[in-house]
Amino acid sequence: MYRIITNFLKRFFKTSTIYKYGFNWSPMYKRSTAKLIQVSDNLQYVKIRLKPSWKNRNYAGSIFGGSMLSATDPIYMIQLIQILGDDFVVWDKAASIKYKRPAKETIYAEFIFLDEEIEAIKSEIKLKNEVNITKKLTLKNTDNIVFAEIEKTMYAATKSHYKQKLKQRKQQQNTAQ
Repeated sequence: MYRIITNFLKRFFKTSTIYKYGFNWSPMYKRSTAKLIQVSDNLQYVKIRLKPSWKNRNYAGSIFGGSMLSATDPIYMIQLIQILGDDFVVWDKAASIKYKRPAKETIYAEFIFLDEEIEAIKSEIKLKNEVNITKKLTLKNTDNIVFAEIEKTMYAATKSHYKQKLKQRKQQQNTAQ
C-alpha cells in the first residue's frame, strides 16, 4: 500500500518530501514517537529526533528502549529500497541495540549511505545476486553523548534472484512433504 501511494505522489512531490512526511504521518511510525527532521534529496541522509514524552517514558522516567529501537527500525531498509530502485528487493534481517545510559532528553540519530557504499552494494549484488549489509548508528544528544548504539543488518538482492530463490524454497518444501 505504501509503495503504491509513494509512486502516485512522485508525480507531484520530490521523493525526499514524500519520504519525510510519509514517515511522520504514518500510524506505524508515529507510535515510535520519533520524527524525521531532515532528509536529503538523494535520500542518502536522514536525521530523526526522539523527544521524551508521556507516550514513551518508562517507569524510571527515561525514554523507553522499545521507542528507541522502533524509531530507528524501518529507516535504513526503506532508505535503501528507494536508493536502489525497483529492480531490487531489500529486507531487514536483524537489529541489536546496546543501551549506554538512560535518555531523559531529546536524542537524535543519523542514517547515512555514502556514494561508495551504494556502489559497493550494487557491485556485490551484480557479482553474487544478493548481499547482507550491516549498518551502525547511535542515538545521541546535541552534545554528542551516546545513549544507545544500534546495529542493523539488511538483505538486498535483484528481484529476479529473489523470486528464483523463493521458487526453489517452495519446491524444496513441496518435496519434503
